[in-house]
Order: sequence, then structure tokens, then C-alpha cells
Amino acid sequence: MPQDAFTLKYVIEELDEKLRGGKISKVNQPAKDELTLFIYTQKGTVKLEICAHAQNCRLNVAAGAAHNQKTALSFCMLLRKHLTGAVVKSVKQPGFERIAAITLDCAGDFDRAERVLYCEIMGKYSNVILTEEGKILGAMKTTSLESGAKRILFTGAKYELPEPQDKADPTDLAALGNAMAGGGDADFIANKVTGISYATALDIEAAFGGHASAKDIYDYVGGKFYSPCVTFKKGAPSDFKVCCFDGEKKDYPTLLDAQTAYYDYVCRKKAFDDKKRRLDSALRSAEKKCEKRLGIILARHSECRDIEDVKLKGELITANIYAIERGSDSLKAVNYYDENMPEVTIALDPRLTPAQNAQKYYKRYAKLKRTLDALAVQKKDTEDEKTYLASIRFSLDKADDITDFDEAESELITLGALKAENEPKNKKRETPRAPYRTYEYGGFTIIAGRNNVQNERLTRSLSEKDLWLHAQRYHSSHVGILSGGREVPDGVIKVAAEICAYYSEAREGAKVPVDYTLKKFVKKPSGAKPGFVVYTDYKTALAEPDKHAELRRTDDER
Repeated sequence: MPQDAFTLKYVIEELDEKLRGGKISKVNQPAKDELTLFIYTQKGTVKLEICAHAQNCRLNVAAGAAHNQKTALSFCMLLRKHLTGAVVKSVKQPGFERIAAITLDCAGDFDRAERVLYCEIMGKYSNVILTEEGKILGAMKTTSLESGAKRILFTGAKYELPEPQDKADPTDLAALGNAMAGGGDADFIANKVTGISYATALDIEAAFGGHASAKDIYDYVGGKFYSPCVTFKKGAPSDFKVCCFDGEKKDYPTLLDAQTAYYDYVCRKKAFDDKKRRLDSALRSAEKKCEKRLGIILARHSECRDIEDVKLKGELITANIYAIERGSDSLKAVNYYDENMPEVTIALDPRLTPAQNAQKYYKRYAKLKRTLDALAVQKKDTEDEKTYLASIRFSLDKADDITDFDEAESELITLGALKAENEPKNKKRETPRAPYRTYEYGGFTIIAGRNNVQNERLTRSLSEKDLWLHAQRYHSSHVGILSGGREVPDGVIKVAAEICAYYSEAREGAKVPVDYTLKKFVKKPSGAKPGFVVYTDYKTALAEPDKHAELRRTDDER
């Protein structure tokens, strides 16, 4: 949900306690509508994330690793100039607005000033504005006089708060009493009380049995039911709240902790979805080009279907050359190659001699034969590429973590299907090494690859006496059992086969045939694509797909 003023009230209070006296050591701007302030406090460095995106606008403490653009944007450069080394004096909420005012003591080499960074968390109107003595020094999103905007936001203009809404202030009991006459349900509260979103109004309604009085709302906003939590739907985080009275939830000691946990999940999921969408788009484009190329090859192959007829005509002309008169435009000859010996009519060029007409058909036959030979090579290469793209598609569809995409991305870049992001020219790209899926069972370690590149690395890493597994006739992860020279029990092979079946195209099937053999019988043909191998001396086990999450190691090996 958008952070309403009620939720921000507690976020700002907790940020004030956490950041007061902290010193800004670094300013990053990962995207045009995102900022990260690194604030050094007595309890360690805090990564304050400020997002002015319309959908996920927020002010929160970030949990994950911070990232940054290679080239700083102009607003980021402005903040670095004015705020690096600044000390946080306070974090306050002006009135009951969706705004956090971060007051900073900024000491430079030659001057000292108090500046205020206003973080406006207001949906599509969200913004970050730096001011000094009430004048705007810069803004993430600016307006101009010509745009007709209600608020003027450009350098040098006076900063003014947004116009107040015609609603009751929930921190004013008298105003609430006047506004709440005759109301009390969620719709009424959201429409009549400032700073309360509909989601919060529903919680207020639930807290007081479907009808809340002015005093109830006043107590609720004042923190009577303060119990920070993250709510869940279908097992996934769906929101963070000051308090919740219904459904699955997980409690946290502070709202900042709940917010951090929620947005950590949201940001990881968004990054996962965005990267998968980008790779999927590039892969679809490569698949379409491959299908189009294969269609052209088959069409050209079809054009050569009369090659044997052309050869036959040349031979019949040669066989009957004595009977052909110069200047004839056709030849009727018996086809001695057909047991029924039918008579065929062969078109001739009257301008050519009989021998030249025969040579013309032979030349055309030779050209068609060269074309067919070339098409056979192209067809095989294209079908191999189609199969290889299908294996990349499999790895994308079965990915369960963003690191699963790293090597698939490198494969697409190598194929030319995807351009590397923010890569300097002439710089050699290093392929990321994502961890294997690693399991422990029966005293043995089982490892499973995530994509073609990792499958190849996994197979190479196995010793001659380790066991190697792969689903029969399906794309699947390469799975290895590290034997350490020991005999591998059937129970361990069964578990490894179930993992292999789960990470295969046949995951939805009841029983999946999984081949297994010693690593010494697995070879990669010269020039083959990553992950492609041939193997011999294998046995086959029928396995039910099973993820075996209970056996998964958290510190997956690389």
C-alpha cells in the first residue's frame, strides 16, 4: 500500500531516534527516482532508502546491498556537494502530511548551513527536495512556470508544503468529533480523515468492531494498538502495518524492522521479475529469429525438390543426343530409369546445341546439389541452436533466485541475443559464478546445476568415480553425487534422481526416467554448446520429482 501519513508517523519517529546525530558519509542514486543515503551512527552505518517511484514510494532502512549507477545524475551530484559530511539533527513530520523533513547541519570548508531534505511520499507526486533557509536548492522532480503545476519546484523558488486537504486532522480530537458525526466505517474514515488510507481505515474498522468513534480513531492514531507486523497472502508478504487484527502475519519489534523486511522482499522480487522479463524478451526474440531462419531453410530445401528430375533430364538428353536436331525446343524420350518406361518431354533451348542443353541441366543439378549440401549444414546448426535456446528457456523457467539468471544472461550475451548493460567497450566480461544447489544426504553431498554454463562446470568438477545424473530425453539440471571414492548407496541415488527429476522439463510428471553413470563415461563433444554432453554405460531409475528442500544447504557451494 502507499505509505499514508499514519504509517509515516511511526516510521519518522523511529528514524528520528535511529538517525539523530548520524553523519552522511555517501550519497548514491541507483535510479532516477531512488536515493540511498549512507549515514554513520554510533550503532553502525544505516542505509536510508528514499524512493519517489509512483508505485513503491517509501522512506525506509534498506537491508540488501546498495547499488549505484556508473554515472551520477545531476541531483545526486548536488546532494553529494551539499550533504556529504552533514549531521542529522532531526527527522520530523510537518503537520500530519506524508512528508519527512530531515534537518541537517552541513559544515563545508568555508561555510556552515542548516539544510532540510524534504522526502514527500505521495504516490505519483512523490519527490525529494533540498532546501536552505526555505529556498529550494534542487529537486529530484522539478516543475516550471509554464507547466501550470500547482506547486513551483525549481532552484531558487520558495518551498511550500502541499495545500492541505479538506479533511479532519486525526491528532485533533475536536476536529475528529465534528467530522465523525454520523459515520465510522472504513469508507467514511478514509474520505473524512486526513492521512488515513483505505487500508488503514479497514484496520481501524476491524479494531473497533466495524464502527469507530472519534475517540477510537484518536487513540488508534496515537498508538493504542501499536504492534508492527508484516502480513501475508498465500505464503508471501503482502504488506507491512502498524497493527493488524486479521489474517496471517509476522510481528516485529519496530515498524522500521517490519518495513525493512517487507521492502527487502518486494525489491528482491521486483529485481527477479525485471531481470527474468528482460532475459525472457531477449530469448523470445532469439527463438523467433531461429524459427524464421529454419523456415527459410526449409523453404529453400523445398525449392530443390526436383533435383533428381533435373539430373534425369540431363542424362536422357545425353543418351538421346544422336536423335536431337539442332534448334529443337523439346525432346521426347523414354525414361529407362522407370520400370514402366514412360515417355517424358524435356524442354530444350533452341539456341543451344544438344550437348550444351545437356550441360545446362548438369550445371543446374550441380548447383542444386551444392545448395542442398549447404542447407543440410545450416539446418543442423539452426536445429542445434533451437535446442540450445530451449535449454536456456528451461533454466529461466525453473529459476527460483535472481542468481540463477547470471550465467543464462552471459549465454545470451555470447549468442548476441542480449546486450551487456553498462559495460565499457573493449572490457572483457567476467561470467558470474552462481552457487550450485547443494544437498546433504546419507553422508554424501549432492550438487545440482542451475543452467547450461553451470551444468558444464559441475560436470567438469566431478571426479572419475563420482556419479552423474540427467533426465532421459528431457532438458534437466546436471546432478552430481560426490562419492569420495566410496560406493554410492541406492538410497542416495534415489534422492539425487528425485532432485534431478524435479529440476527437469518433466517436473509435472508422475515418474521421470533419470539416467546415471560414472563421470568417466560422460564426455563433451568438441565444439558443442555449454552443457551438452554424451554418455555411455548408464543405468536408468524412475524417480518422482521432489525438491528435497529439507536437505538443501543454505551455504550453497560455488
